[in-house]
Amino acid sequence: MKFDEFLKSLSKIKNIPLPAESSHFKMVPPFRRELLKLQKEAIKHAKHAGVVALFYPDKHKWTKFVLILRNTYTGVHSAQIGFPGGKLEPQDESLQYTAVRETFEEIGVPIHDIEILRELSQVYIPPSNFYVSPFLGIVNHPPVFKIQEDEVQAVIEVDLQDFLDDNMLITRKVRTSYSVAVEVPAFLLNGHVVWGATAMMLSEIKDLIRQIV
Repeated sequence: MKFDEFLKSLSKIKNIPLPAESSHFKMVPPFRRELLKLQKEAIKHAKHAGVVALFYPDKHKWTKFVLILRNTYTGVHSAQIGFPGGKLEPQDESLQYTAVRETFEEIGVPIHDIEILRELSQVYIPPSNFYVSPFLGIVNHPPVFKIQEDEVQAVIEVDLQDFLDDNMLITRKVRTSYSVAVEVPAFLLNGHVVWGATAMMLSEIKDLIRQIV
């Protein structure tokens, strides 16, 4: 889809009710659904983070969004695919600011270039005890990415039409942070298997976009 056409459709997105768990549950194994119901108390004591689902035109004016491949390190999110973003710092005025600040730090997109259209449904990540606030944002021109090499291994530019293709929905056996191999629903995007919290956020974004295009 051309970015100009996508932008016209996005004008409707602010008024659409968020599908939240109905979208999230599509991308979690059955046992996780039960866990989600039991996590309300843990969420009260969770750390907070903000991420951006950032859409933009490529040089041919086609719509894309960006994911990142995190570096390998000692931690629960090592070598995983996710949105640019990070944890709320004491000096941050809001989680939205956290999300755009971290996006600038991780992939070099200037804060003033990012327009946030709306906040999406929060997702709790038990292994790291983070409650993540995703934001849907746009940049009106092709970004020049500059990665933060100590945290980001690569930028992954995903074509909107590929993302909306139901053939990109797969099931894979993955090893969780608890060292247990489980079958999970996932997205296959640019050859990368995207599962867990990022897949849950992507599922809500996909359901919202499907309502407007």
